[in-house]
Amino acid sequence: MITLKSKREIEKMAESGALLASVHQALRSFIQPGITSWDIEEFVRDYIESHGGVAAQIGYEGYKYATCCSINDEICHGFPRRKVLKQGDLIKVDMCVDLNGAISDSCWAYAVGEPTPEVARLMEVTKKALYLGIEQAKVGNRIGDIGHAIQTYAEKEGYGVVRDFIGHGIGPTIHESPAVPHYGEAGKGLRLKEGMVITIEPMINTGTWKMKMDPNGWTSYTLDGGISCQYEHSIAITNEGPILLTSQGEEGTY
Repeated sequence: MITLKSKREIEKMAESGALLASVHQALRSFIQPGITSWDIEEFVRDYIESHGGVAAQIGYEGYKYATCCSINDEICHGFPRRKVLKQGDLIKVDMCVDLNGAISDSCWAYAVGEPTPEVARLMEVTKKALYLGIEQAKVGNRIGDIGHAIQTYAEKEGYGVVRDFIGHGIGPTIHESPAVPHYGEAGKGLRLKEGMVITIEPMINTGTWKMKMDPNGWTSYTLDGGISCQYEHSIAITNEGPILLTSQGEEGTY
């Protein structure tokens, strides 16, 4: 079932998204060589709770942590742990915030120290792919327009687009309909309507798009050991264009 949000509901989700975005902004200086993803987990949880929010991923379908911290060849849903991050690593930090009942969801990629040229280019392409997808998130367009924009650009640049994990509707719970793939055909799929709130979260790999699962049942890895990157925003579909509910300040409204 797809729920269409009122203006007031979207405003509340934007407040939640602003809190989430401020966590990501704080992580920019916090993440550096020598810390662990467990340090990130504790930082994020403390930050959210001290600002009146709830780390909404904790307990979701049995997940135990406030964050997913996926490193290098981990595509998504990496568990935070005490392994030390080193110079050149790429870590993706994904989290959900519940602020007064309003949910937001955003993942951001961080280079640990100075990125290698391979990591820097992957980050650049993945972020651009995200915004190319967002540009298609307009009333009257179709879900396939989003995926097509992402896929054609990323594949043209020589990267693989993950198929097994996709974007989704959000609110009143973390995962709602519709499904939002990051691949597909333009002009195909569900038509976008005012009031929909979705996530767009492309996961882009240096090699194949194919993946394998960890025995823990959560974490996915690239099949060939290539590096994977992800960026994600929560987006409201409005007649004025897509609004980034998790904007970190430099993107604005499309």
